[in-house]
Amino acid sequence: MARPRTAPKRKTTRAIDQFAARKAVVYARVSTAEQEREGFSIPAQLKLLAEYAGANDINVVAEHIDIETAKKAGRTEFEAMLTYLRRHPSIRVILVEKTDRLYRNFKDYVTLDELDVEVHLVKEGVVLSRDSRSSEKFMHGIKVLMTKNYIDNLSEEARKGMNEKAAQGYWPTLAPLGYRNVRSDSGKKVIEIDPETAPIIIKLFDLCATGNYSMKELAGKAGELGLKYRRSRKPIGTSTLLYVLRNRIYTGSYEWHGKLYRGLHQPIVSLETWENAQEIIDGRSAANLRAKPVEFTYTGLMTCRHCGCAVVAELKKKKYIYYHCSGFKGKCPEPYVRQEALDTHFENLLARLRLDDEIFGLVQRALREGHVDERRDREEKKAALIAEAGELQDRLDMIYLDKVQGRITAEFHDRISATWRDERARAVRGLEILNEADDEFVDDSIALLDAVRTAHKGFAEMSISHKRRALNLVLQNCSWADGHLLAEFREPFGMLEELSQNSLVRKRPVLTSGDCSDSLVTPTGIEPVFQP
Repeated sequence: MARPRTAPKRKTTRAIDQFAARKAVVYARVSTAEQEREGFSIPAQLKLLAEYAGANDINVVAEHIDIETAKKAGRTEFEAMLTYLRRHPSIRVILVEKTDRLYRNFKDYVTLDELDVEVHLVKEGVVLSRDSRSSEKFMHGIKVLMTKNYIDNLSEEARKGMNEKAAQGYWPTLAPLGYRNVRSDSGKKVIEIDPETAPIIIKLFDLCATGNYSMKELAGKAGELGLKYRRSRKPIGTSTLLYVLRNRIYTGSYEWHGKLYRGLHQPIVSLETWENAQEIIDGRSAANLRAKPVEFTYTGLMTCRHCGCAVVAELKKKKYIYYHCSGFKGKCPEPYVRQEALDTHFENLLARLRLDDEIFGLVQRALREGHVDERRDREEKKAALIAEAGELQDRLDMIYLDKVQGRITAEFHDRISATWRDERARAVRGLEILNEADDEFVDDSIALLDAVRTAHKGFAEMSISHKRRALNLVLQNCSWADGHLLAEFREPFGMLEELSQNSLVRKRPVLTSGDCSDSLVTPTGIEPVFQP
């Protein structure tokens, strides 16, 4: 994919020569149905893209529209667009409003890159084609990466809200079997005892506490008593039953993200009954409790190039960690390797992603200058949310007056106002998120690049979890054989090294050696060079 260049803004002779008789597909998306109602609409996107196509003599031959969450699996129209482009190789132009309308993640980016399409990001004034400079592709890649981070940030905001609710004593998600989700008199979503399934839960705890039933037999009893999955209406399985019996929520308390909270809901069983069940499940012996597993840094990150099996870790003498081929397909000739040696290999890989301060400064400036459109779009969303919150507050005021003056019943007022309060709270929360994220897109991008370009310096001191996160973010397709680590950089980090050396070398697998020096590495870090 592509060289970003300034998109033509008006019809000119040059534009006609460049785009004459060209055919394109249009893609538009809103991330939620609520956004569609809030004014970030499909018609507005289509109008902008149609005007752009008309001004540049581009013939729109197909439109693809998605209205769904950015992380929801199966963007049907996006997939339909890919199918259309594969079936029509003469059509290689996509018109889209901006970056975050088109991509969910880097898989989308790579897929479009493989189709060799030309992407017109109309609102950003950028055109991406096969002629793009490496530095420009890198900048676009960072933007795509941070678009995914923004989606993840929205998920994080949702998790924060759930954590706050849990801390207040309210179970924050779908009620477990034995309870049901309802709204309290104040309009808050809470859980209460389900009169149909709670007696079955009590009976199962009592049966478990006798010690006379295996888990499989208890699951059979649960089926006989009528305990079923809510959606499929099929009898619950053994694993679900074990989850029920292990769940502390039935005592009135619950664990949420590793913390224990006292809930405001009514318990179904006593703490004593629950603890008796745990003793039965655990076999009444601490010896049956599993020891905490050892966490290995590189487990799941590499395969063996000899046979394709996973490279796994093994603890020797309770002190030394070795990695070796799992040998799943038979005996493998690859010898064991110490973790310290792998540390050096991975550290050398990360060292190839360094940017000097001068280049890094240019990247920072480009990111900040290119964020103008994002800021403008955010202000538009803020204005829409402010207007929505104000309108809902006006409705709440009016319906309260109607109740006071006797024009509506108190029951009708409470039901309608609860819905409007929830909608207003959602709008206010959306506004808070936008305010908090005012410049987080740019700041997060810069922080990410800065962390990656210096990651090799502190790699040895990183915790296991941080090492794994860093390597999963930067590397893919890691394999090991004959004392050498072979890996590829994920994009845009594959372009990061090219940018640092102003190189246009095509990405290839990276081969490292634990004792290789910087003098034996090409400027791009794509492959080793050997000095005579």
